[in-house]
Order: sequence, then C-alpha cells, then structure tokens
Amino acid sequence: MNNNKHVSFEERNGSIGPRFTRRALALAISVAGLVMEGSAGASGNGAYQEPFRPQFHFSPAENWMNDPNGLVYHDGEYHLFYQYNPFGDTWGHMSWGHAVSPDLMHWEHLPLAIPEQGDEMVFSGSVVVDKHNTSGLGSRRNPPMVAIYTSARPGSQAQSLAYSTDRGRTWTRYAGNPVLDIGSAEFRDPKVFWYAPGQKWVMAVVAALEHKVKLYSSPDLKNWTHMSDFGPANATGGAWECPDLFPLPVDGDSSRIKWVLLVSLNPGSIAGGSGMQYFVGDFDGTTFRADNVLGDYMPPAGELYQGFEERDYGEWTTTGTAFGSGPTPGTIPPQGEVSGYLGGGLVNSYHDADLGTGTLTSPPFTIESPYLNFLVGGGKHPHDPTISDQTVPAGSVFADFEGSSYGSGWTASGTFAGSAPAAGTLDGQQTVSGYEGRQLVNTFIDHDNGTGTIVSPGFTIMSDYINFLVGGGAHPYPGTANNPPTAVNLVVDGEVVRTATGQDSEALNWTHWDVSELSGKTARIEIVDSNTGGWGHINADHFMFSDEPALPRSTETTVNLLIDGEVVRSTTGPNSTTLDWAAWHVRNLIGQTAQIQLRDKNTGGWGYILADHFMFADEPALSLLQRSSWVDYGKDFYAAITFNNVPDARRLVIGWMNNWNYGQLTPTSPWRGAMSIPREFALRTIDGALRLVQQPVRELDLLGEDWQTFSQQQIPSGTTTLPLQGKAFEIKADLLPGDAKRVGLKVRSGNGEETLIGYDAEADEIYVDRTRSGEDGFSTDFPGVQRAPLAARDGKVRLHVLVDWSSVEVFGDQGQTVITEQIFPSATSDGVQLFSEGGSAMLDSLQVRPLSSSWTR
Repeated sequence: MNNNKHVSFEERNGSIGPRFTRRALALAISVAGLVMEGSAGASGNGAYQEPFRPQFHFSPAENWMNDPNGLVYHDGEYHLFYQYNPFGDTWGHMSWGHAVSPDLMHWEHLPLAIPEQGDEMVFSGSVVVDKHNTSGLGSRRNPPMVAIYTSARPGSQAQSLAYSTDRGRTWTRYAGNPVLDIGSAEFRDPKVFWYAPGQKWVMAVVAALEHKVKLYSSPDLKNWTHMSDFGPANATGGAWECPDLFPLPVDGDSSRIKWVLLVSLNPGSIAGGSGMQYFVGDFDGTTFRADNVLGDYMPPAGELYQGFEERDYGEWTTTGTAFGSGPTPGTIPPQGEVSGYLGGGLVNSYHDADLGTGTLTSPPFTIESPYLNFLVGGGKHPHDPTISDQTVPAGSVFADFEGSSYGSGWTASGTFAGSAPAAGTLDGQQTVSGYEGRQLVNTFIDHDNGTGTIVSPGFTIMSDYINFLVGGGAHPYPGTANNPPTAVNLVVDGEVVRTATGQDSEALNWTHWDVSELSGKTARIEIVDSNTGGWGHINADHFMFSDEPALPRSTETTVNLLIDGEVVRSTTGPNSTTLDWAAWHVRNLIGQTAQIQLRDKNTGGWGYILADHFMFADEPALSLLQRSSWVDYGKDFYAAITFNNVPDARRLVIGWMNNWNYGQLTPTSPWRGAMSIPREFALRTIDGALRLVQQPVRELDLLGEDWQTFSQQQIPSGTTTLPLQGKAFEIKADLLPGDAKRVGLKVRSGNGEETLIGYDAEADEIYVDRTRSGEDGFSTDFPGVQRAPLAARDGKVRLHVLVDWSSVEVFGDQGQTVITEQIFPSATSDGVQLFSEGGSAMLDSLQVRPLSSSWTR
C-alpha cells in the first residue's frame, strides 16, 4: 500500500528530470501538502476535532485520564484500561476507564469498567486471562479476565481483585478483597503475570517511598506470598510507581533471555518531573537481579583546579552575603543534610537562612582541556541571558501597602474583605521575599484556600510604564475552569488590557506594563486570586508610575563560565541537597581566558547553590541520572506497562503521554490526557551493553498513506523550507551532519512557532526544543529543551519522528534513544523545515507520509 513517491530536491527546485514535468511536480507537491494538512480530520463531523485533539493517539472523549492499566489481549481484542475521572478533567474519583481495539490503532470506547466505590478509589494495576481458572472466578470453558488493582483508601493502599466473564464488558469486585494488604499507605500498582516454569502467578508491586519493587507469588491470584525485594537502585529522587517485569530475547535470539524491570519515578526523572527508568538482569522465579545497578562512581581523571579545602576562598572573590567568608564543612542549619561533596569542604550559599544573595568568582585562568567537570547541587533556578542586574528606574509610588489597610480607595472582596497587607510570610507559607518595605499584598490568606479580588481606586494613566513587584502562583488571567487565575490586571473601561502572574515562587520580582498607548485613560489595578490549588495565591507590591520599564532581576542559582564577562556555559542545581557531577564541553574554548562564577540571586524556595571539586579533564563526568537507564528521555512518557497475553509474543507497551509537573494544566478540552503510540520493546547489544529499544508498532501502517521521499541534498546553514504541510504525519530522516554543529527538522512551524528536532554533533545528542512550540504559559516547567545521548554511526544520524496535533515522538537510530514531548501549536502552524547551524550538512534521505485519524475508518 506504500507506493513511494521519490522527489529529489533538484527536481523540486527546477532541475526537472525525466520522471516529472514541471506541472506534474507542482501538482504532486500541492496534493501532498493538502493531504498532510487535512488527513487527520477527514470525517468533517466535528468528532475528535477539537484544538490539540490527538488524531492517532488514544485519548478519552472527555474528562481526565492518566496511567494505562490492565493492558491485555483477549479473544481478538486489545484492552486498554486507564486511570479515569468520570466527573472532571483533573485528577480525582479514580476509576478504570476502558477501550478496546482490534489493531491497536482504532479504539472503541466502552463503559466505565471498575468505578470508585465509597471511600475506595481504584488505582493502577493489571489484567490477566486466567486460562486455567486457577482463581475459580470463571470456568475452564470460559476463563475469567481478572483485574488486580490498588484499592486506595485514606491512609491505606492494598491490592484487590475484580473479574469478568463476558470479555471485559462487565466487572465484579471479588468478595474477599483485599487480597494483599501489608498495612501501608504507599503500596501500589501491581503488575501480574503467569510464570510458566514455576506454574504460578507473580506480582511486581512497589513500596513507593522506600524505592522498592516487591515480588510476590500466588497459585490462584487470591493468596500471595512475599518472595523478594529489589531496590533502592539508580534514580531515587521521587516515588517509585508502576513496575513491570518481563522477559525479552537478546538480539532476537530466543535461546538467550534477559528480564527487564520497568520503574516509573515521580519526580526525579532525567527530564524533570515524572519519567521511567529500566533495569536489565535475571529472574529465577523468586528474585530479580539487575546487571545495570550503579555502584560507586569515579569521574574521569583530571587536574584539580579548586577543591575548597581551605578555611577561606583564597584568590576567589565574593560579593553579597550568600557565600560567607569561606567554604563550609557541610550543612548550614536549618538546611537539609548536604551530601555528595568530596573532602571536608564545599561552597554552600545557604548563608543568612537562604535569604543571602551574592557571587563567588574565581581568578582568571586559561582553558587547556576539553572538559571542565564539577559537583553541583542546590536550587534549580537557571541563568536567563535576557536578564541583567540593574537598578529600578525612578518614578512615583502609587501603592506600597505600608499602612494598616490596602490604602485609600482600595477595596477587597471575597476572603480578602476586611483583611490588610501582610507583614511578609503568612502562617504555613514558604518564606516570602523580594518585596519593598515591611508589607505587601499576599493572598495566601486561609492557607491558600481563599479567593477574591483587591481593587485600586481609579487613576489617570500619565506615564509610559507601570512598574511593580509580583510573585506567587503562575496561573495566568483569564485562566480556565481547572486553572483559575492568580493575576494582577490593569482594567480600562471594564476590560482587562494588561495582565501579569507569578512564577510559582514566593520571591517577588519586578515586571512592567507599557501603557504609553493608554495615556489619559482612567484605569484600575485589580489583584485577582480565584485559585485554591497548588500555588493558588498572588503576591504584589510597590506599584510605580515611571518613564522607564523595571526589568526582572536575576533569580538564578547557578555555576557559570565567563569569558570577557559574558556567560558562555551555565549549570544550575536540581533542587537537591545531594551534589552530583556536571560537565562543560569547552573544547572550542581552549586557549581562551575564563573565570568560574557562582551566583545566588534567589531568596525564594531552594534559593541557594552548592558546588565543589572543579577539575579539568579529557572526558566528561556523568551525573547519576545520566548513568541511569531511561525508557524515554522526554518530559511526557510515564507509567507505561506492557500487554499481557499477546499471541505472537511481541512485547507491546503504552505509556501516559504527560508529566505530573503540569499534567492537570495542559490546555485541552473537554478531555485531558493522552497515551503514547503503542510501541514494541526489544533488547539489543549496543556498544557492548544491553539496551532496551523501542519502535512504533507495525500496525501504524494501517493509518499511513503514500510515502514521499526526498534525497541527496545539501542543507546549508540556516533553514530550508520543504514543500509540505501537516499536523499529523510520520518522518524517517537520515542526516549527515558534515561540519554543522547542529542539524535537524523543524515541525509544526509557522506563526512564529516551531518545534526543533535536532542532532548536536558536538555533544553527540539528539534533542527536542519546544521553547517556541506554541501555547506554553500554563506552566513555567513546560518550555524547554530535552536531550538524549545518541552518537552518529558511520557519520549518519537516523531519526524516526511521529507528529500529531499535540505531540512529537522521536526515535533515534532504530529506537535506541527516544524523546516524547507534548506541544500545543496553532492549527495553522503546519510547516516542515530542515535546519543546519554552524556549517552545512547533508540530507541523505527523508521519507514522509500523512497519518490518518484513528477515529475515522
């Protein structure tokens, strides 16, 4: 069905060969563009056509969805159960939603399978087909489907059963529930499978906060015996969840079997927030032993530049108070315990109870090695090159909130009626900082549960700028039903004409409104708090009229490399008191004079930086997260489990395509949550080590239209636009980096938006840059660049890319490295481009095809 259309760049650009006339080529390009643009919405009936609605990824018709549950094949159908809220589009009322498919692509929604009941919510779990009726819940002639799930009650998590004897259409809770209860509040997500050598059922389930996968066995699914524990191991920065244990042949050889253990982690993944790691090893029916558990790490040998073992900083110079007079021997009370540094001292900017700010700068030195390695910890507040320290411009103060009320003419409503400015931090709140004077507006009243407005008297706009300090929650106006605003608004003639919000930080920072075009208008300032969720408050202070804008001050907690006073490399902490290794690639800076500068410009949460042991080396040091094994390096792949009972023994998997850092805020309606493309796992030997690799399932061809192929074209430095438009399509690209530093694709481009899928030749990494991918204001954690290790082979980089209406999935070099990301571009941002930076590259070949909607036959 895939009749390839081969179109060379020379033909496209006018040097037409014998296969095409100019008119035929123009028609082919035109048709290709139109097909790609319209293929995913062919039904025309409005169903599954909402903005950002995935076209070939599963999503519920409405309401909230998270983890896939109970993936199983039975009687000609693939069953997908999932965590579901039947009553809203945020997490809650956890029940099991249900859909079935004959082919993993086209899904039929079925009624709710296992609803919450009383105070029991139905958390994640698995489904098995009890072929021998070991449970007695069906019969040999009609074996039951048995769901094993977590019964979650206040203060208790235990494992329970439900069963079906009508192909999963109706479910009955087992009367003897729970079947496994160890008296824990953090014991969940059972994955059960039949272990044929032992003729028994095996359950992998997590003790989430202990970072352990506990293994149990049972003859009948009802009575369970503890066998062994695995963990803690490798990444343990957050709770462990959703384990899965299964065998795979090595390099396709069924006589060589290894076992894979999947463990989801939230937070603490390599991309930040929730993610998934894996272990490869052996399972003997009782115990799993992994081959890739990390031991003590010795960084590459090098020349120590500074170890901070003296009483003072020596030739290093300080400003401010954050860094004290010299290295510290560890923790500064009341700081959490600091660990991971070498020797007896380190740099710790927690001085003055985290309210100190300042810098620590090395003397100049000449870079002579390709890498600068060091240990870093502390707060995650990156360097922003657009911000520089500057004084606040002069102006007239309109409101400073230093009195016993908000001020003459100011009115408060809702919870805030009758209240007054706060003298800093309120009870139960993190430390508030960055305001002027003694007081500020702080709507943390009633422990973040309060809502209302605080409105200024009317005034006439007479200056070019209104400058003010703002902090608190990042919930922009006007908000949505599930994410109401915490905002400061400028209202003219009853309309909001300017707005600002916090940045999920109690440290206030300067912002400004350009109001020059509103000169002479009567206006009011309206402080709005309609949010009772996380960071559901707003802080504001010191409104000023000025002829110049107040620019944000830096809030970074960073280690920077300076050349001629400019930051050329920068690293921040990971919001951890445990230091870990970081590395700067500085080969292209050899011979230049540089300085190391540590900056603490933050007085909010995690407002400090930790650093130690700067070394010059020929190889990079690797962090624990870099050394761990990750299923997916993107932000949006979590809680994946594999299908049970697949007839051809393929190991098929689906993951939740979202991240707990912002999952409940994504701008979709009337649903929230989508699944990844179904994938097939395999184990391959790569560079002498076993790696878990994955590819989209072959059933994707059911949605694929004709391939179009481009080949053998130089990619000059800059951007080259392809004659393609699309919102849902598949690309296979082979790139030759040549002398380019970075090369790759831009998808969903237009309207100033683009998502970059690139290869960094200097770092041997692929990356996805969604900093300009479309709508992203719902969370400060959403924009960013996610990277994954991938070396070119034989000078060539192979990328397999799936683009949908709100996602990209990138499979590098036959799936050995994967990055999954959500994006929310405008509907008309549908261009496709090639790019090269720092030199020219070569396109060896590029195949592209539209993908039809899963929801239209």
